[in-house]
Amino acid sequence: MSDHTSSGEIPSGHTPGGHIPSRHPASGHIPVMPAEVLSALAPRDGGIYLDGTFGGGGTAQAILGAAQCTLWAIDRDPDAIARGAGLAARYPGRLHLVHGNFADLLALLAAHGVTALDGVVLDLGVSSFQLDDPARGFSFRTEGPLDMRMDRAGPTAAELVNTVPERALADILFTFGEERASRRIARAIVAARALAPIETTARLAEIIRAVLPPDRSGIHPATRSFQALRIRVNDELAAIERALADAAGLLLPGGRLVVVAFHSLEDRIVKRFMLAAAGREAAPSRHDPRGLRARPTPGFRQLTQRALRPGDAELAVNPRARSARLRAIERVVPGMEGIER
Repeated sequence: MSDHTSSGEIPSGHTPGGHIPSRHPASGHIPVMPAEVLSALAPRDGGIYLDGTFGGGGTAQAILGAAQCTLWAIDRDPDAIARGAGLAARYPGRLHLVHGNFADLLALLAAHGVTALDGVVLDLGVSSFQLDDPARGFSFRTEGPLDMRMDRAGPTAAELVNTVPERALADILFTFGEERASRRIARAIVAARALAPIETTARLAEIIRAVLPPDRSGIHPATRSFQALRIRVNDELAAIERALADAAGLLLPGGRLVVVAFHSLEDRIVKRFMLAAAGREAAPSRHDPRGLRARPTPGFRQLTQRALRPGDAELAVNPRARSARLRAIERVVPGMEGIER
């Protein structure tokens, strides 16, 4: 995952880093919030870092260019790992590529003897490489098989839309796409698949467009539904929750966790996790017995009091960055709790 986007059609294609060209030489994608990502992570010489969503390698290249550090990079897409071979050759002994889901980062890193980190970057969403390849089936703007699998394993989106009962399908569209017309769309999908299986992105998009009026914002009517199916196919939200907890658990004192999200479902999970890690959750009601317990000393401090967003100058160059939201926390050094630095 890296070089990501939130829905089906807003690829960020980023290559963070202040020491590299504004475009990644291999992909041509423009980085999203490059200065903010590196500033929040603050890589240092001798440190050990994790890019949990390697994608096109932009974040990895930025980190390796910013400090003489070691970087482990995970991606669930075997194509991403294959693309990274050239970058790994440029940084021998410093960049280590690992195929797998970042939800399993503890086991993946432990298999290589890595049990502690100085920093982690998680760049959520679908890869621009995946989105731009019609054969992967993520985009409704190009004809392709209705696939949407990031790791090319497990059930496809076509299997979902052709087999899931109408009510359950509506729940998927509402829960993971925040689609208010989920019932209407699910009804149309079930009617259409009774005539012939829905096997392509174009046919699904046509079915949705036929039952939804054009959005005043200009967003394609199928955007939220495609997002929902993609998230469900890849079990993305559960993976994010696991990855956040495990990444934070590996951080050394002073280590930083930096996360870039691209839609509200992702960002809500990240925000709640970071608030809890920093001891900023809402206190229990005065009538709740839990309020009598001493609250534990937080193990982290917030580096971003609110989500950072791309500036106007960046959006003028890269409108695809418009939904990006960056949040970061730092593990507190023992004895420094509560001290602002």
